[in-house]
Amino acid sequence: MPTRVWDRYLTEQDQAHLAATGQKTIGFGSKPALLLVDLYRWVFGDEPQPLLEAIKEWPGSCGLAAWDAIPHIQTLLQAARDAGIPIIHMTGLDHAGVAGWSELGRSSQPADTSPEAAERKYRRYDIIDEVAPIEGEAVLRKSSPSAFWGTPLTGHLNALGVDTIITVGESTSGCVRASVVDGCTNRYRMIVVEEGVFDRHEATHAINLFDMNQKYADVVPLAEVLEYLGEWGARNKGSQGE
Repeated sequence: MPTRVWDRYLTEQDQAHLAATGQKTIGFGSKPALLLVDLYRWVFGDEPQPLLEAIKEWPGSCGLAAWDAIPHIQTLLQAARDAGIPIIHMTGLDHAGVAGWSELGRSSQPADTSPEAAERKYRRYDIIDEVAPIEGEAVLRKSSPSAFWGTPLTGHLNALGVDTIITVGESTSGCVRASVVDGCTNRYRMIVVEEGVFDRHEATHAINLFDMNQKYADVVPLAEVLEYLGEWGARNKGSQGE
């Protein structure tokens, strides 16, 4: 069995339990959609920097882990566009007078009150250019971790007959996980692309992937999703948009 990112965190008892119980597989359905969770400026900054450097100006940064995921997400996004499946971009709800869930906490570090920090905060929920939506792709805004809570996502997916949600974005332990759990709760087949999700902390990233893979989703390599989308697009060519 190939090594998984979480293997080094598992105890002997964990490994024995997995060997005794086996792995549940959810599998792909017949109508997929791509969900891109929170690929906005706040977690990337304006340029690639190591995490401890990046957070000096961008407190929500995921450092180089975010930038390393971009090529994989771009490859997947292009494959989804080529296949003609629905694509949904999620970002934060800002400048609307509604406090987001992250506003409830208070950092122990003093806030930067400079004009430059205010400008960065103003554009924090701008989706980065590298994966920017194009015409025809849905852009939804949320004020909570889950892409489903308080948004029209379920109605949008149901209207399109979607049964499978391919998921990428950040953070693995936060908004991705919350969206995956809610997607599973709503009976969608949840697929998480391992190379397309990222977090600030390596252990948190790995263990949340493990947990989602055990309970709520299939965590699969990009190559497997690309193969599925290629086959799906070829099979449905000529019938898309009906």
